[in-house]
Amino acid sequence: MDPHNFTHLLHGFIFYGLLASIIPRWPLAWRLWLAVSFEALWEIVENTNFIIERYRGVTVAIGYQGDTILNSFGDILSFGVGFMLARRLGFLRSVVVFAITEVVLVMWIRDSLILNVIMLVYPIDAIRAWQMGH
Repeated sequence: MDPHNFTHLLHGFIFYGLLASIIPRWPLAWRLWLAVSFEALWEIVENTNFIIERYRGVTVAIGYQGDTILNSFGDILSFGVGFMLARRLGFLRSVVVFAITEVVLVMWIRDSLILNVIMLVYPIDAIRAWQMGH
């Protein structure tokens, strides 16, 4: 298990909330299938040369080589667990667990889902320096 599996668990929280809001009448199994399909697509995109080079260039993942197939399956499984956990917890408890998970990840590995997205979309030198321990 890799600490970044927890970011994929949080993806599941987000997708559960989005799909429950957008298509609430769809059966849970269909929403889960759709969500897992998007996560699997992200795993493919995440392992393209473009994204790998982006990670290397603007995040602390300087030597990032992409994920192994096993790691990608683990990420998708973590996502599915997050999706179902969000269903079980409900909105407010999911928000609390999301926030706690983000704080724990920032303290543990100096990274989190939110920081990861920020650094991929709009890199901030001060965040990168902090993540590298400078």
